[in-house]
Amino acid sequence: MNLPNSPAAVDFSQPLPLSRNSFGRLVLQKDGSGHVVNPVRAFPLSAPLQGVSLIGEDGKEALWISDLNAVDAAARRLLDEDLAAREFQPLIERIVSVSTFSVPSVWSLETDRGAVNMTLKAEEDIRKLNGRQNLLITSADGVHYKLPDTTKLDKASRKLLERFL
Repeated sequence: MNLPNSPAAVDFSQPLPLSRNSFGRLVLQKDGSGHVVNPVRAFPLSAPLQGVSLIGEDGKEALWISDLNAVDAAARRLLDEDLAAREFQPLIERIVSVSTFSVPSVWSLETDRGAVNMTLKAEEDIRKLNGRQNLLITSADGVHYKLPDTTKLDKASRKLLERFL
C-alpha cells in the first residue's frame, strides 16, 4: 500500500500496514519505514467507529481512518486492542447504594469490572447520551462509567438513579 505523506484518505482495498514492535506498540509502515502510532477516536461517544486518527510520536496525524469497518480484519483487531486499553469505561450493572441524595455523594456500584465506590461531585457529572436511557457518569477521580440502558437496571437501582436525573 502506498501511503501519502499527508493524513489524507487511504485506499483500504489493500491491508493496512499495521503491526506491533518488540515493545507491543502499534507501528504503521509508511514511506518505507515504521512509525509508532496511537489510535485516537474523533467521536468516542457519538460515533465510535467513525473518525479514528493514528497519531505519531511527534504528535502529528499519520493517518486518518474515516470508518473502522473499512479496515482489514488483522489491522482492525490491532486497533481495537489499543483503543480498548486506552478507553477504560466500566459498565454499571447495579447501583447498590448512595450515601446521600445531595452532592457530593458516594455511590457503591457493581460494574463489569467488579465492585467499586465512586464519588459523584455534581449532578452535571451525569451526562445523558441519546436520550434519558443512555448515561455517562464521571466520578470525582475522572473515571467515566457507562450506563448504556437504564431500563435494564433492577428496580432498586433505577429508584436510586431517578433521584439524580
